[in-house]
Amino acid sequence: MHMNRREFLVATSRLAALAAVPGMVGAQGARPMAASLASGPLRVSRKNPRYFTDRTGRAIYLTGSHTWSSLQDIGPADPPSPFDFEAYLDFLSEHHHDFIRLWRWELPKWRARRGRRFFYCAPHPWRRTGPGNALDGKSRFDLEQYDENYFERLRTRVGAAAKRGVYVSIMLFEGWALRFGRDGWKTHPFNPHNNVNGIDGDLNHDGKGLEIYTLASPAITRLQEAYVRQVIDTVNAFDNVLYEISNENGMYSTEWQYHLIRFIHRHEASKPKQHPVGMTSDGFGGADDTPRLFNSPAEWISPSPDRDDYKNNPPSASGARIILADTDHLWGVGGDRVWVWKSFLRGLNPIWMDPYKRSSPWEPVPANAEDVRRSMGDTRLFAQKMGLISMTPRPELASTGYCLANPGVEYLVYQPKPGEPFSLKLEPGRYRCQWFNPAKSATEATGRITSSGTTKQFKPPFESDAVLYLGTLGK
Repeated sequence: MHMNRREFLVATSRLAALAAVPGMVGAQGARPMAASLASGPLRVSRKNPRYFTDRTGRAIYLTGSHTWSSLQDIGPADPPSPFDFEAYLDFLSEHHHDFIRLWRWELPKWRARRGRRFFYCAPHPWRRTGPGNALDGKSRFDLEQYDENYFERLRTRVGAAAKRGVYVSIMLFEGWALRFGRDGWKTHPFNPHNNVNGIDGDLNHDGKGLEIYTLASPAITRLQEAYVRQVIDTVNAFDNVLYEISNENGMYSTEWQYHLIRFIHRHEASKPKQHPVGMTSDGFGGADDTPRLFNSPAEWISPSPDRDDYKNNPPSASGARIILADTDHLWGVGGDRVWVWKSFLRGLNPIWMDPYKRSSPWEPVPANAEDVRRSMGDTRLFAQKMGLISMTPRPELASTGYCLANPGVEYLVYQPKPGEPFSLKLEPGRYRCQWFNPAKSATEATGRITSSGTTKQFKPPFESDAVLYLGTLGK
């Protein structure tokens, strides 16, 4: 990665600003902005179950930009242009991100809901051996034979991400395309015209094939379990792995997803390592969507904005499940830095659906993209340097409603209203304080205060949304 002088100076000043946070400087001085490599697979922290932890016992805060072609290549040409995964890892490192979803697409060829242009995707888990051609003109799939190119790519990319300190959630299935893609079922491997195994997933013959995401066909469930087993056996050795059952699958898939979560847990129980499994929103915020996530056997979930306002006023994480608040299920591509900071201060792990370098078939690159990316990195830097494992959402302590605190030790408060004063109830003690400007990604003031245990008033020293950090000076 090459930086010009201006980029170097910006990066250096940003590191210096965050290193100045009280409690973020060790005996050897400012800690470097290096990747934090995984130390054992993630597990839910017993001390603070809003977060994962590893063998170190520290809280692992997950945040980052995920994009659609991170595993399989996608594009209007056949074959689609290769995705530069190493450049993508450089991009994540530059922004200090530590989490992505490795997207799975099940359709070799499809059209978006309102589009005329076809898009192609490769590779896929199964070999195209024939005999005979599928409906896309290529050889039929043999659902009993795996394409080693797919699994080698999966293994290689998980390993490359591990070396950069990036956790990856491996998406096993993808439900959106069959629900909303135009004629998506025509190219799916489980269409009887597209495989040599006699598998027909369209059990009700409505031309959609959504029954493959239920337990209605034991033969299909067996094939899906075998594929999931192959994925697990491919990546079990890595510490940076999580699993996600399916992207935005409908309510009809609930018991099928529960079944596969339990299947992963059972299969990994006999393996050297066990990894967390996630279940994500159906994408449209039905009234029963979020409850089914909390009732699932998954370790982590990504809700939709149905009964709780995960867009504008995220609810405080209770620890019932680790929550990866994903803009993909809230807006598609959307949200801003205010959403990032609000989510962080409520004990969530915010992740962003990022078109990355160019607009996708579905979403353009928004004007605030760089601001959101930078803000996720800034929250992660605070999360790394604070004693996050001992901090919980305490909205009642700050008049803004956004406060993470270990009372008497550390406080982090977010004021989303530019320049407006706020109050904070503090335990008695002496504190160092830092004012951080999220708009500029920079510290703008530091100082010391003493509290007698009463509510104190604060006013940001700049006209922007503001972050106040307080750390105890001790006795």
